[in-house]
Amino acid sequence: MRIAIADDDPELLEQLGNAIDKTAHQCERFRSGTELTTFLKRETCDVVLVDWNMPGRTGLDIVKWATTSVQNPPAFIILTSRSDKADIVLGLEAGAVDYVVKPESEEVILARIEAAHRRLNTGGPERFGKFGLYEVDRITKQISRGGEALNLTNKEADLAILFFDNLNRPLSRAYIFGEVWGSVPEVESRTLDLHVSRIRSKLELRPKHGFAIQTVFGFGYRMDKTIDALEDL
Repeated sequence: MRIAIADDDPELLEQLGNAIDKTAHQCERFRSGTELTTFLKRETCDVVLVDWNMPGRTGLDIVKWATTSVQNPPAFIILTSRSDKADIVLGLEAGAVDYVVKPESEEVILARIEAAHRRLNTGGPERFGKFGLYEVDRITKQISRGGEALNLTNKEADLAILFFDNLNRPLSRAYIFGEVWGSVPEVESRTLDLHVSRIRSKLELRPKHGFAIQTVFGFGYRMDKTIDALEDL
């Protein structure tokens, strides 16, 4: 999971960022609403913790903007010292999925992040998935097409499953690297392009089979479900 935190309190930002770093998740830190907005325009994220009052743009403004302007927006949790019920309602009505009144313990905030992510993904994917002609076993990383098992490496399977689990959602290169390679710095950009090319070929991802991976120039990739797939499902 990729998490972003935006707060103009450097101490809180460092505290929460360090707590998330100790988990298996990626954490991006921002000191202003403007920085966060720029990030969300060019990157993919799962959960965003955003302070209500920040320089540049307020957290409430960002939530309203993202829920209407960002394709597949992340789950937003508003962080604030405001405890009035009217403010809580205002934040939730703007599009946030949760509201945390500061101060709060790291354990509670981490639990809220996990809950927000589950809510965004309606409980998370089950072990087995069926996508048109394709069947996926997320545990063994086995993928078959029309009942025929496909020969994929672990990384190729991880990448293919990531695309199937995020159909029609643009995924930035940084997000894909983080989910499949763990954001290993030495992984070259062409490694991703090579793996995408391989799974396109091995899975025969083309419109007649119901799915196709599109290049989102200057951003990353997106797997689309075609009309044929929609008719088969």
